[in-house]
Amino acid sequence: MSWLNFFQTTQEQKHTFGRGINAHIAKDEEKLFIQSYEAFEAGDILNAYELFFQSLINYNNDLSNDNITYYIEREKLYFTLYQGCAKIKGHITKEHLYAEAIIVKKANINVALKRYILERNYQLTYAKYFSNEEYIMIKLYHDNLTMSPQKVFFPLREIALNADFDKEHIKSEFCDIPLEDIQHLEKLDKEDLEIKYHFLQTSITQLEAKIAALPSNDNATMQSFLYLNLLFKIDYLLVPKYTISQKLSKTLLDYFSNENTNFEAKNKELKSYTDKLRQLQFEEFSSNFYKAKYTFNPLEKSSFNDVVNFINESLTKVRWYKNNRYLQIIPTIYQYIAFNVLYNYGLNPAARELLHLLVEVQNADYFHSLSYTTLYDTKTNTFSKRLIVNRINTIISKHQDTYRSLESFTEDLNFDSLNDFSNSFYLNFQTLNFEEL
Repeated sequence: MSWLNFFQTTQEQKHTFGRGINAHIAKDEEKLFIQSYEAFEAGDILNAYELFFQSLINYNNDLSNDNITYYIEREKLYFTLYQGCAKIKGHITKEHLYAEAIIVKKANINVALKRYILERNYQLTYAKYFSNEEYIMIKLYHDNLTMSPQKVFFPLREIALNADFDKEHIKSEFCDIPLEDIQHLEKLDKEDLEIKYHFLQTSITQLEAKIAALPSNDNATMQSFLYLNLLFKIDYLLVPKYTISQKLSKTLLDYFSNENTNFEAKNKELKSYTDKLRQLQFEEFSSNFYKAKYTFNPLEKSSFNDVVNFINESLTKVRWYKNNRYLQIIPTIYQYIAFNVLYNYGLNPAARELLHLLVEVQNADYFHSLSYTTLYDTKTNTFSKRLIVNRINTIISKHQDTYRSLESFTEDLNFDSLNDFSNSFYLNFQTLNFEEL
């Protein structure tokens, strides 16, 4: 059941990291899925949906996040599903599934937004935009005649992800048009926002110092690594929303899609966006964050072989820079590898947790500022070796019921330096066996 791998979990944390689901799926999720399938086969539609929704609920500290709530009344199942700033409400009968999400008020939209919404309709497979007397909404209508968990998963995922994305896009590109039905969003604590803002400004200052110290000749690719690593780092560690998230994603997309543009021109665009981030005042910066519940992972499941190939290619570049004595860029590339994989690849839960651990080690000062236990002391260049080993072994053992051939690699880690640790971590990470029985 490969569709289950759309979900991602991380170790229990006090903060959100990355764009995946920062929670655990139900311990009996697979059992619930099978029971839902059997109920659909038997024509017990409402019970099948109830079991299906239970399989989608995610947890923190064994407590439900209430990312999906529902109740049954008079042969109808009413549900609410959360995906970021989108709130999807609907009802189910034995015959049909109906779901909708409010986007903006009809009276507030302009011609440009109308055009955008019309274009979006052509890009959707299951869901469609429509308007009633008051709101612009996105809706889903599905026949339950031949329904199964797989058949309902993808339509619900589409309406949830697209409602969330489009509300974020509207907030970024049509900032004078207020979003509707976002009362479920929670503000971040001011202290956390101050830590994020300080980290942003400090990271940009450090980047500029590193660029100034690069060799004067042929340094364009090294500049690219520095800028790209910064943007991936902001996305994963700070988890911005709205305008920062939209502009950051577009900047990265433009960089990697413009194959005919040289590195110098690409770096100019990266620098331009980085300068804009530096100029953000705290108040504007803070308006780009919120806490929310998530049900679906925005990343498609990736082949682990694709991840391995990317890591291999990146480590080849590390060796080239090392052999040519460009040692100053190597720590950045080691960070870049993990952030790039976490941004671009839909990882299974175990792989994601392991890479997050590496990110914690490589960015120890930031995690220390968030009151996490220090895994690497940047002042003394020493590791909390026992804690790191225990964390890795815990992750491995937790997922061995799913991946029976998954084995610990802690004995092969090199703790001589941060570079040595990162290199040995990637070399061993590539050999992990994630084959499911």
